[in-house]
This record gives sequence, C-alpha cells and structure tokens, in this order.
Amino acid sequence: MERVVRNEAEMEALGEELAAELAGGGVLALVGGLGAGKTRMVKGLARGIGHPGEVTSPTFSLVHEYRGGRLPVFHFDLYRLKSAEELLGIGWDEIVDEPGILIVEWADLFPDLLPPETRWLRFEVLPDGARRISGQLPPSGPRNPAPGPPSG
Repeated sequence: MERVVRNEAEMEALGEELAAELAGGGVLALVGGLGAGKTRMVKGLARGIGHPGEVTSPTFSLVHEYRGGRLPVFHFDLYRLKSAEELLGIGWDEIVDEPGILIVEWADLFPDLLPPETRWLRFEVLPDGARRISGQLPPSGPRNPAPGPPSG
C-alpha cells in the first residue's frame, strides 16, 4: 500500500494513524533519504500515543525515549552506526524486548537485527516535494504487507 502526503501536517497525521494501530512490542522500520519525512511522521506517532513532549531526530544520540503516553516509544536513528556490534553495544537487545513501540530510522542498514514481525515503511521525496510512503500502512483498503526490507 502507498500514500502520498503533501505537507508536514499530513505526515504527522499519518503518524497518528499508525499510532492508533500499534500495540506494545510493535516495530516500525523506516527507510528513506535525509529529509524524506521519517522524523516528522514519528512526531505524529508519538503525539498519537499520547507523548506530551518534543520529538526530535536521534541522529547524534542514536536513540530517544518518549514516555508519558499509553506506551513508551523508543526512536532509533541508525544513520551514523558503522556496524551491528555498535548497535548491540548500546543495548539494542534489551530495548527490542521492551513492551513499548520501537521505531527505527535507517533500518535497512541492519535489517537482520529487526524482529520478523517488523512493519517496513519506505519514504520517497517526489519531484513536486510531496512524499510517497509505501509499505505496511494503515488500511484505507486491502492491506499489502511488505515481508522484509524494501528493495531499491
């Protein structure tokens, strides 16, 4: 399934839709270039979970934890990591076992470390500046699951 979003408000609304579907232990893998809207979507998702605070990219800190909603949200950005060992060294295994929601930007860098039930979403910037998000989105019709990291 895919959806085209035209602005930041629509991207955040998509995040809120995803939040309504996610339960504890849910994992979202986000794939797309810099500026494609991944963190903006996470802002809406965290708001949809009930997180009252700010949501920012964890590019330099690697992970942000958002609490205060119905579930904790663990927001990873793997862009700067060079190896799976680095990710494991910051406690990846423990966080994957947490009952919250795990969101992983640049998940395609280490797809083997993600659980098999991970939902994959690909973000693409279109020539007109809109974003196309494809993968396992909230149904607005029949669901089209993506069984692993998106190709391309």
